[in-house]
Amino acid sequence: MAGGPHSAFWLALAAAALFGASTPFVKLLAHRAEPLLLAGLLYGGAGLGALAWRLGSRVGGPKIPAEAPLSRADLPWLGGAVLAGGVAAPVLLLVGLRSISAAAASLLLSLEGVFTAALAWAVFGEHGDRRLAAGMAAIGAGALVLAWEPGAALPLSWGALAVAGACLAWAADNNLTRKVSGGDPFAVAAAKGLAGGGASLALGLAAGQELPGLGTAAAAAAVGLAGYGASLVLYVRALRYLGAARTAAYFSVAPFAGAGAALLFPGERLSGALILGGLLTALGVGLHLAERHLHGHRHAAPSHAHAHARDDHHRHLHPDGDDPEPHAHPHGHPPLLHRHPHTPDLHHRHGHR
Repeated sequence: MAGGPHSAFWLALAAAALFGASTPFVKLLAHRAEPLLLAGLLYGGAGLGALAWRLGSRVGGPKIPAEAPLSRADLPWLGGAVLAGGVAAPVLLLVGLRSISAAAASLLLSLEGVFTAALAWAVFGEHGDRRLAAGMAAIGAGALVLAWEPGAALPLSWGALAVAGACLAWAADNNLTRKVSGGDPFAVAAAKGLAGGGASLALGLAAGQELPGLGTAAAAAAVGLAGYGASLVLYVRALRYLGAARTAAYFSVAPFAGAGAALLFPGERLSGALILGGLLTALGVGLHLAERHLHGHRHAAPSHAHAHARDDHHRHLHPDGDDPEPHAHPHGHPPLLHRHPHTPDLHHRHGHR
């Protein structure tokens, strides 16, 4: 494949940085728009931006590397991701926020990365070991330290369960999106943004919420384009090479990107919690980066389409001549038995005894 685990690590971190840096701006907009409508504008801006960027590249705009189009077989996975992450999760979060404090909700939201890894390992068959589990625990602890407020406690209530349910829905979204990560990430971002944004706008209007002014709407769409749309494109590409658990681990640095960006605003200052949480997160990321998963493994003979270059897994013939690399087209793989370090990428989603 074009790219690999090392470049995907930077893609995941860039996705986290964009998403996290958007948080202070979303907080400013939260005082000028109702929650559901704001979510709809953010996601809608992300979807429209991804769609416009992809269409523009086809009519003389910035050149984008070739990607495989989404197929009919991708639609159930993509539909499930949209329902889980674009509809169910925001509704559950808003239900929970009605009865618990923002501080408690922030603590609970750190469960998303943990749930993503748990589903990836237990349900979707990704490989995990003690080093990765310890790394995920350190990252989760770092997020808890950052979100913790003195005197705040995790409540045992229906509101808390709703927020935890939102985290589980987003975790399911992450794992389902992994199933379509071989397809065009701009198409994935456009579909998820437009469908999720449309659902949130519809729910908000049905609940009687009023649309904000044009300036606020445009600002929300712009923030959504960078913090949600561009971030999602990078996240999908990272999923392609790293799998859901590892990508979620690296993406867990997003709160620290948000806290760092907030320092640019008046009244914000560096705190001990930010430093300690950052050190714990750095430890967790380091444990993940130190992984070396190596064993003999057998590839079946799959047929699929995704962006790739000529490597050990792609030595097939091209009937139309040599296309520029990376390129995307349907191709098959002969059965192959070999041994090399690998991650749960598109070609290494095998079982482990």
